[in-house]
Parts: sequence; C-alpha cells; structure tokens
Amino acid sequence: MSEIIASLDIGTSKVCVVIGAQSQYDPNKLDVLGMGSAVADGIVRGMIVNIDKAAIAVKQALEAAEEDSGININIVHVNISGKHVMGSCHHGSITRDSIEEEITVEDIKKLSNDMYRIVPPLGTEIVHAMPQEYTIDYEIVTQDPVGMSGVKLEANFHIITAKTHALQNIHKCIKKAGVEAEIVMASALAASLAILSHEEQEAGVCLIDFGSSMINIVIFFDAIIRYTATIPLGGDLITSDIQQSCMVTERQAELLKVKFGSIGSNALTTQSVVTIPGLRNRRPKEIITTNLVKIIEARVEEIGTFIHEEILHSGFYDKLVAGIVVTGGSANLPAIPAILEQVTGLDTRLGFPDEYLEEGSSKQLRDPSYATAIGLTLAGFKALDYREAYYRSSKSADLNSTKKNVKKEKKSNFSFARILTKTKAFLVDDYDEN
Repeated sequence: MSEIIASLDIGTSKVCVVIGAQSQYDPNKLDVLGMGSAVADGIVRGMIVNIDKAAIAVKQALEAAEEDSGININIVHVNISGKHVMGSCHHGSITRDSIEEEITVEDIKKLSNDMYRIVPPLGTEIVHAMPQEYTIDYEIVTQDPVGMSGVKLEANFHIITAKTHALQNIHKCIKKAGVEAEIVMASALAASLAILSHEEQEAGVCLIDFGSSMINIVIFFDAIIRYTATIPLGGDLITSDIQQSCMVTERQAELLKVKFGSIGSNALTTQSVVTIPGLRNRRPKEIITTNLVKIIEARVEEIGTFIHEEILHSGFYDKLVAGIVVTGGSANLPAIPAILEQVTGLDTRLGFPDEYLEEGSSKQLRDPSYATAIGLTLAGFKALDYREAYYRSSKSADLNSTKKNVKKEKKSNFSFARILTKTKAFLVDDYDEN
C-alpha cells in the first residue's frame, strides 16, 4: 500500500478533507480512500479570523473523512489563500568551487534554499521559491543545468509570500483540530496539480481558481510557473448584487444564482418569472429571470475585465496557447467560460479535477470546487515543477542502484582487500551525499 496522504482545503464557504494514496495501477493518479467536508466558520476571504470556530469546522471535516475511510489522520497538506498571498521576482546565484565538476542536483538545492533566506517584506514569510531559467557563467541559459559545467550558477525565481500571522493562525487552528501541517501550499498552485495537463503547462496556460471570495491566478509557460496573482473578488459578490437588486435574503440570492442564473444569450431570449416566498406573512416576490441574468452577466463581465488586465500585466498574454482554464466553486455558474472567453479573447474551458483521479472515485470529487483539495493530496507524490519530479526519480534510481551494489558486494569473496576497502568507502560517501 502506498503512503496515505491527507489534504485540508480551508475555504471561505467550506472546509474539505480528502484522504488518498498513489494509485497502484497508475503512478500518476490518486486513489481516494475517503473524504469529508463541513461548512466553514471563522474564515473571511480565505483568512482565519476566529481560530476556535475554524478549528471546529476543520475537526468536523476531519472526522467525516476519517469515518469515510476508516483511517486516523495526524498530518495534512493544507492550503493558504487570501489577498496577502503575493508573487514577486528575485534573482539568486551561487559560486561553485570548480569548473571541472558537473553541476549537480545538490547545487540546484543549495541555490533554491538560499532564496528562502532573503528578507521578505515586513510581516511576511516565503511560502514558495520557484526557479525560472538558469544562467551559467553569465552566458549559457537553460532550464535544467544539471550535468553541465560552470562556476557561476544563477537563476531568476518566482517567490510567493504570505502574511506571517496568517500562516501562524493556520497552524494554530489545525493543531486545535488535532493535526499538523506537513506542506503549506498556495491554493492556486494546488489546484493546478489537479486540473492542468503537462501539455497545457508547456504550451502556456492561465489557471483561474474562482472561489466564493477570492480569485487566484497562476500562469504556466514552458511547463514552469511564471506568474501568480490574487483578485479580491468572487462568487459572493454576484450573490450580493442579486440580494441588493432583487431585495431578497442572502440565502435566497444564492439559490437564485445557482438554480436560475443561466448566463448567456439563450437565457435572455426566454423570459420567465421566479416566485420567492415572502418573510413572515409578507407577499411573495416575483423576479423576472432576464433581469436576473443581466445582473449576473454584468458582474461576471466586470470580474473578467480584472482578470484580463492581470493577464496583460503578467506579460504572457501572447504566449497562452492553451488559453484559460477556470475552476473553483464559483466556476460552476453556467457559461462563465463563455463570458471569460469573450472578455479576454482567449480560449477558455472549465477545469474538472478528474484527470488524475482513479476510476471509480466519487462523482462529488469531480466538481471544480474540490480542485484545491485534490491537488493538495496529489502534492504528496506529484511535483509542481517537472524538473523537481525528474530530480526525485533520478535520486530514487541512484539509491536503488547503490543498494543493489551493496548486496552484490556482500555476496562476493573478492580477495583484493585494498580495492574492497576503497569500494566500501565510495559507497559510504555516496550514502552520505544522498
């Protein structure tokens, strides 16, 4: 049985837990063993504002997932989101001892680890440091310098930071719920693991995680994360517009948005009336669906404009061959992809987190609202950067090869003691390096 992995998606509207393991039949897929969810409380715009209330919601989701799977969870992968999660570009470099020795994975790790030592803006911490292209001796530019020669190794990094107090609140919250975090990952990056194919990432794609209170954007090009951004708008804003324009309660507005908010020209040609029960013996309200559609369409177009401006600001608009993939709970609103395509001019599809799910998984998990939770679980064996995945597999192969050599050495009765001693010393050094 593969290692058990549990994810915890702390969202504004719901808290979700997914328990799974790497599939035995396809190493790229997730075998879901159980899941659980609870209504979020104490969370505003992706940030925990009441630790006790949020901990209760997290514990409810954990207990539901544990009951569903029959597995007790102590460690989770958790997301972090909010407008405080920001991306920026930084440059890093190291000077190696010798030009004769090849650049190794250890050199890459040293350069990456050094980036976590830079001083971020006051009150923030570095969550991710993701390399772009590397430069060797000021001349050679490559995506993967391992095996090449050079003294000066440099790289541009995309750094994602988050507020220190927000990270601390997450750790305090989940600790009260009885678990600890092994990985903390930005929500959009987690969603990308569940939604995007390698071909899309290589061609150039913009993932939009459309949540209830927040829109997270991540742009890939040449299979590398190039840009991230957060827009403090979401599906709740559409609900608020309906509530104010139609003079209904928040719950009624949400139902109207979900059940009757079919955006598009087809909806506008069909006029019907929706009757809403009145409060405390007041007369029922009648709402014309065409008016409802116009309210929703106007707000989605405005949000699409903000998304368009953010993509233009990234500098990668002309490189997004795969266009836009929109996911998240609010992406379920009918025809949102069509409106985003119209506003941005980029091909747009709705992203379902089912590509990496084992067959037979719950249909509920195939909803866009579970993209982050599934991505966090996949993070247990799937890397954000294809180069990291390659380094992991290479290291694993080297370790297995070394172990086989050790076994063969034990069986051998080779009589040259001096050579045997040197061989053992080499193997010991190899183990120490790994």
